[in-house]
Amino acid sequence: MGMQYRKIHACPNDCIFYRKEFEGLHKCPRCGVSRYKVKDDGDEEDIKKGPPAKVLWYLPIIPRLKHCFGNVKDANNMTWHARGRNCVGLLRHDVDLPEWKKIDSLYPEFGSDPRNLRLGLATNGMNPYGNLSSKHSSWTVLLIIYNLSYWLCTKRKYMMLFTMISGPNNLKMT
Repeated sequence: MGMQYRKIHACPNDCIFYRKEFEGLHKCPRCGVSRYKVKDDGDEEDIKKGPPAKVLWYLPIIPRLKHCFGNVKDANNMTWHARGRNCVGLLRHDVDLPEWKKIDSLYPEFGSDPRNLRLGLATNGMNPYGNLSSKHSSWTVLLIIYNLSYWLCTKRKYMMLFTMISGPNNLKMT
């Protein structure tokens, strides 16, 4: 499909991403852990050349959204929340939530244009090897488009893999 991705190194202890001002570092400035996998007989020079200990796979969303909504039918579906829904006073979609209405009232310029995107993020971890004793895990971050109707926003076509974090151990939530 020609979709681009970008690999970003991360601290094995989930302290930082090695990008911007941290891009040239070989050790984490917070915890001092090496950016790269350490071998048992690890020479300092080998460590700086080895594979990263933890990698985040970033898939830019703008080109993917352009690709997804390049056809007219999908583009028309994006304004369903403003023109095509039944307002029956029931909570059937995120557009019916008080939080959606609060965003519209706080940012009336944003809320007045039905083409503005409303996105949600969901994450979950998994063990890619299926072995419960394995310490390796992968975490996916999915992007969900809430502009679509409730029967479309959960379809595979409209849920996008945004980020993949693979590493030696579970993601720490702080």
